[in-house]
Amino acid sequence: MMQYKQLGQCDLNVSQIGMGCVTFGREIDEPTSLEILDYAFGRGITLFDTAEAYGGGASEEILGKWMAMRGVRKKIVLASKVSGTLTYDRIVSSANDSLKRLGADQIDLFQLHVWDESTPLEESLRALADLQKQGKVRYIGCSNYNAEQLNRALAIADEKGWPRMESIQPPYNLVQREIEADILPLCTKQQLGIISYSPLGAGFLTGKYRRGGEVPEGTRFDVIPGHQPIYFTDDGYSVLEDLDRQSAETGMSLVQLSLQWVLKQTGVTSVLIGARTLSQVDQMLDLV
Repeated sequence: MMQYKQLGQCDLNVSQIGMGCVTFGREIDEPTSLEILDYAFGRGITLFDTAEAYGGGASEEILGKWMAMRGVRKKIVLASKVSGTLTYDRIVSSANDSLKRLGADQIDLFQLHVWDESTPLEESLRALADLQKQGKVRYIGCSNYNAEQLNRALAIADEKGWPRMESIQPPYNLVQREIEADILPLCTKQQLGIISYSPLGAGFLTGKYRRGGEVPEGTRFDVIPGHQPIYFTDDGYSVLEDLDRQSAETGMSLVQLSLQWVLKQTGVTSVLIGARTLSQVDQMLDLV
């Protein structure tokens, strides 16, 4: 049965598995996306995470169309993100554009998608504070920040009396475990939520990539070769071999074993999954 947890110190309760909407309008068409949204919601998922960058806004448009068609806006936690140059004006205009695409008057969790070296963090946080004051966003968070960057954001918010970030969205899986060194302890200390993504390592932990094998054409590691140095390592392949042994012993798939591991980690509030088919959603939701 799906479990629900409080996100940070705010009043948002999110499903332990969230729907990452990155594939909508980019890797799959609108009808398939709507079908997946219906199925995920029916299976108990209430956190739906999108971003302006996903499909050039197509993901937000599809999610907005689905919310309007099904009348579920008040039954879900709606999360989105702003990326690029995070100036005051850019963040405010991005939020307004996202609200239009989503057909909503408020975003539950609005996140800074990536760290911006060129804009003072204080300026970015002031924009988020004003958006919250205006009622356009309920709570704020970040994605892909390191511990030092997150700590700076918390300190500035405390000093200025602005709303603090309630969550961070980092990659976390059996291979990519960097957050265990500092982000996990910081979030525990500060009572921040962790919405982790990439539980399958961009597909590496499904077993489709093997030591010394060719990268299948059209796969994510072919299209985005930057994933390869992270996972195509001795440690990465050793993890796969351990999963093979566990799969033989338990009868569980590599996908299920990998997701189960993340779900059991202390401090993780919700784990985002992405999907291109209903069967991919099924395989992961069968664990709850």
